[in-house]
Amino acid sequence: MKKPFVIVALMATCYLNASAQTAAIKAQNTIPILKADSKASIIAKAAHVVPTKNQLSALQNEFIAFIHFGPNTFTRMEWGNGMEDPKIFDLKELDTDQWCQSMKSAGMKMVILTVKHHDGFVLWQSRYTKHGIMSTGFKNGQGDILKALSASAKKYGLKLGVYLSPADLFQIESPTGLYGNLSQVTKRTIPRQVTGKPFANKTKFEFEVDDYNEYFLNQLFEVLTEYGQVDEVWFDGAHPKTKGGQTYNYAAWKKLIHTLAPKAVIFGKEDIRWCGNEAGATRSTEWNVIPYQENPNTASNFPDLTLDTLGSRAELYKANYLHYQQAETNTSIREGWFYRDDEKQKVRSTDDVFDIYERSVGGNSTFLLNIPPNRDGKFSATDVKVLEEVGKRINETYGKNLFANAKGSKQVLDQQIGTYQLLNGGQKTIEISTPAPVTINRIVLQEAIASHGERVEEHILEAWLDNKWQQIATATNIGYKRILRFPDVTASKFRLKVLSSRANPAIATIEAHHYRTRPPQLQLQRDLNGLLTISASQHEFGWKPHGQNASENLGKGSQIYYTTDGTEPTKASKKYTAPIVITKGEVKAVAFADQDKGSIATATFGLVKNTWKLLNASSEAGPKNTATMAFDAKAQTYWLSKPDDTQAKIAIDLGATHQLTAFVYTPPKGFLGGMMEKGLLQISQDGKNWETVSQFEFGNLINDPTARTHYFKSAITARYVQIQATVIAGNKTSLAIAELDFLTK
Repeated sequence: MKKPFVIVALMATCYLNASAQTAAIKAQNTIPILKADSKASIIAKAAHVVPTKNQLSALQNEFIAFIHFGPNTFTRMEWGNGMEDPKIFDLKELDTDQWCQSMKSAGMKMVILTVKHHDGFVLWQSRYTKHGIMSTGFKNGQGDILKALSASAKKYGLKLGVYLSPADLFQIESPTGLYGNLSQVTKRTIPRQVTGKPFANKTKFEFEVDDYNEYFLNQLFEVLTEYGQVDEVWFDGAHPKTKGGQTYNYAAWKKLIHTLAPKAVIFGKEDIRWCGNEAGATRSTEWNVIPYQENPNTASNFPDLTLDTLGSRAELYKANYLHYQQAETNTSIREGWFYRDDEKQKVRSTDDVFDIYERSVGGNSTFLLNIPPNRDGKFSATDVKVLEEVGKRINETYGKNLFANAKGSKQVLDQQIGTYQLLNGGQKTIEISTPAPVTINRIVLQEAIASHGERVEEHILEAWLDNKWQQIATATNIGYKRILRFPDVTASKFRLKVLSSRANPAIATIEAHHYRTRPPQLQLQRDLNGLLTISASQHEFGWKPHGQNASENLGKGSQIYYTTDGTEPTKASKKYTAPIVITKGEVKAVAFADQDKGSIATATFGLVKNTWKLLNASSEAGPKNTATMAFDAKAQTYWLSKPDDTQAKIAIDLGATHQLTAFVYTPPKGFLGGMMEKGLLQISQDGKNWETVSQFEFGNLINDPTARTHYFKSAITARYVQIQATVIAGNKTSLAIAELDFLTK
């Protein structure tokens, strides 16, 4: 009878020792790991890693803007070469008020301007170079984009950040360039004085640096002392070209920044890290307490951290240091970082931007969205509309807390991140009740990271439904903020349950919200066997796609109805629950979200293709573009003929004789060099001898690469058909076909 008592006593002693060890750890931004540390002590230390005051302020910005603007705006290039004539930057007008007003309407709190991109062209009146706006015709060389933006940001209550590229192609390519010029490291005074252009700020620095580091420090001094408070300094790790073994004296940069901009965080170094992609993709678990092999506070090199398991226990066990370093999810509203045009350069949908907002801000990171100004010095109308709509959705969804009058822990219901409830019992739960049932589909959770760090590893949300607790959402960590998304739930009792944590978690905030589900745009896709799938449409954004379907993510709870007889679908029509077989004809579908009705999607389907066979094709450009891809029911693949194939054609056995009324040509969207502008339709009785029965012509394919239908004057009876191109758009020579379809009576 004594043995169980001894075991319990030992367990209690171990728990008390662990608790005492945990309590003895001081909350810090960086904590070293000792050789003697066990796995348990490493996790205990991880639970005490906290953000700095500046990092916490940066996290609370949540949604911020990036501005890429420069010679690339006019050359339509993503990366310049440093040899551009500054006069290429042919700016006539500038409206930074419009930028800031649009950003403010979106709910953004800070704007970061690329004051110098990799090409070395500067957007402010620097004393130390002529390769910039001072050598353009804008305001007779007196213009200053940074100055204008600083004033507008102050006017609209936005914080200001600067992107200063360490890479500098002008300084590399110029005969007198300083980058990699093998200069001696000597003591230099920063800033270097320039006759007739004194600084109001009289701070001086002495650094042992080479020519390029001196140049870079002088420019940092300018942008950090003459344009108001700077809250973020953004260092890009990309280097299109290097020279002369050039190295950077980051310790000097860091000292200068901390002295002149004490409230600024530094991106790309120890404060903020890249999320690992430029597409808007997010990790399902984004820890900001991460492992380092060397002390990040004294390191100069900060590699990209792209592991999906970054911050997991397994990775922390390998560390020499544990450090708080938050992620920024950065992507562009347009295809590319710089503006090219309004016709072909796609713009993200409101659904897509709002979805990234919820996944990034609600996934323990900051959302940095690039909006590139156009050649008129403004945001384009399409971009402005998306920003306004996103801001409206954020305000409509998160502007009202449905737990405002709820009963429960005052510390978590007061919407203050500095107050919290410490869950130190066996059952780590928080229960909340409302005076009357509320309908919700969003829960916002926050930990008290400033004092207790990131601790929650797994949690669930439950609602009291049908006289029992039922799980309605689940996720892993919380950190600064977690947004749980789920279909509508109506209840008056809710419960947060922490299933696992790294120490006793401190829950700071629990809020409830409701997102008004919009009926999604629908897409109708049929496979080779005639199986039709109706789903939320994937917005076409070809630049660095993130693989998420925003409409599907936001459309939880919507229902789809369809018809196959040409009539308009209603809630009385057939409800779509699973893929259906459609042999031919017109299908119409619509989504409903409560009483909101979406737009009707329509598609006319021709013959099912599972019996079709390729008779022959005049040529194939390669194994990735075979002729059978012209009828594989996959619009993303395509047949491409060889460039020297002057009479490109493809012949198909339809498997049986049919009464054909039309054919449909779908061009590829990712390849504009093979659009079939004119051609012939031929038929055969034996698959060998061909007769031309129709000629066709399609216009504007390059600007609008969508499916085109050619109707025959009268029905054509055929089993063997051949399509021959006679003219390729844009005087190209290859023929490209993503899909061929034949409609029947």
